[in-house]
Amino acid sequence: MERKLFLKNGLAALGIAFVAPLASACKKDSDISADTGEDVTNTGTGSTTCTVAPSETEGPFPTKQPSSYVRSDIRDDRTGYKLTATLTIGKVSNSCAALADAIVDIWHCDRAGNYSEYGGTGMQSTDYTGVHFLRGRQTTDSNGQVVFTSIFPGWYSGRATHIHVHIYDASGTSLKVTQIAFPEGSGTALALVNGYEKGMSGYTYNANDNIFSDDSAGVEMSAVSGNLTDGFALAIKLNVP
Repeated sequence: MERKLFLKNGLAALGIAFVAPLASACKKDSDISADTGEDVTNTGTGSTTCTVAPSETEGPFPTKQPSSYVRSDIRDDRTGYKLTATLTIGKVSNSCAALADAIVDIWHCDRAGNYSEYGGTGMQSTDYTGVHFLRGRQTTDSNGQVVFTSIFPGWYSGRATHIHVHIYDASGTSLKVTQIAFPEGSGTALALVNGYEKGMSGYTYNANDNIFSDDSAGVEMSAVSGNLTDGFALAIKLNVP
């Protein structure tokens, strides 16, 4: 078994074979091909109201020593379509005003669906235990923002394309663990990237993803714009209590 899908409560795991399509995966966009480089603009709903971001599992592959990766460019040797991710952190108890000096960690898989710092096991066969790509930490500015340079994530069986986020206050106290979703459908960046070499056969869409399927308000949904030539820009506001 190549990868285990961790349930939202982090207490159980489903045995999902990495190479096998999920029976419940939505197929509505599986035939979209990335044969153009035209610009796309997807307006993600995000936290348009003062709503705390949902709490999610860190998953099986959190960064082991996040304080070691204070950096904005997290690509290392990973290739793929450039993604500039701007995260704005707000504080609900302060009318969702920008939260300065918050510590923000992000991490995500590479174009093939693999994570750094792990591997060589049944959960991920490729051994990347000695490298640290696509992981980083930044501190929010006076506008509550951090900006990371990365690549458009790939996908793996049982999950929609996503980015993990862990937010701390300035003293290092955990405020929120959540995840970022990507818009789907014809004309989106996800459709243009088309799963890189893997394509989209067997892909799990947001509606069937056990993390995002209950986010009816779209709080975890990002806005993504750009094209294959110049890369993509992701923006989202995530509010903490």
